[in-house]
Amino acid sequence: MKLATQPTVKTLGDYAYQAIEKHFKKTFKWEKSVKKDEDPEALHQMRVGMRRLRTAVTRFGIAVDVSKPISDKNIGKIARRLGNLRDLDVLKESLENNYKPNLPRKEQESLQTAFTALAKQREDVESSVQKTLNDESYKSLKDALEKWLEKPSYQPLASIAIQQVLPDLLLPEVSNFFLHPGWLIGTEVVESEVKIQKNWKAKKIEKQLTTEGENLHSLRKEAKRIRYLMELFTDLYGESYAAYITEVKNVQEILGMMQDSAILTDWLTDIYKSEIQTELPTFANLLTENRYQSWQQWQPLQERYLKTETRHSLHLTILHPLSGVIS
Repeated sequence: MKLATQPTVKTLGDYAYQAIEKHFKKTFKWEKSVKKDEDPEALHQMRVGMRRLRTAVTRFGIAVDVSKPISDKNIGKIARRLGNLRDLDVLKESLENNYKPNLPRKEQESLQTAFTALAKQREDVESSVQKTLNDESYKSLKDALEKWLEKPSYQPLASIAIQQVLPDLLLPEVSNFFLHPGWLIGTEVVESEVKIQKNWKAKKIEKQLTTEGENLHSLRKEAKRIRYLMELFTDLYGESYAAYITEVKNVQEILGMMQDSAILTDWLTDIYKSEIQTELPTFANLLTENRYQSWQQWQPLQERYLKTETRHSLHLTILHPLSGVIS
């Protein structure tokens, strides 16, 4: 009979170790498959794992003492290389499954030019990924993480109870998220109150996305950062906290759909050396319609998160973690 049980996680250091170990294992178990380039899902999982590992290492930086190879810069560089390849796989999948079947035959045939260009780009980027996974900075990161997990080293804050420091860890990140200027896109301030501009036609939305697309993309990245951080502590909060994580994920995904559509439009324009409205009119209209629909999904979330009550409620939720921690 096995009597040993896992020790209860109590301190900031315990949580740091748990998060780094979890995402280290999840990331590097996909390495062989990614090197063989045999499964798009393996690449996806390794990319996500590397991003989450980066969140764990950087956000717990106040508690852990790690060696130089385990740096935000080093992990970020590897994650970006994996991300560049994954983005091309997603682009191909989207073209094949979401758009091509809905195009007239002439545009389907014309789309072959895009698929040919995509295959060439992927070949180049895949070569860059292979080089990254075989270079010294990648090996140093992996070795340094293995050594740290075998013999972890901490800073003084690591020994403090997690409930005592958790609100201070989360709230600055939540504040950065709320203070992002992307929330104000498509609004006007009337007597110090933010009002959402509703019932816009597709043409006006397109103009807004052209001028403010980068700002919305930046907000999307902020949403992803705070989501990854909040997900490290789901066992320390209740249903309200989990519901906020779901909403932040929705923000990330809806803004992501807008961004992906804009990137696809720019990419096709570059491939065909002309406005895609000329070369692929049906396709161009589908992209415009998708952005319009995403905007309709975005506005209710935007309105909710611009309300003082919503923001205060999330702050209050974070201020009161559960007193007991389940092992």
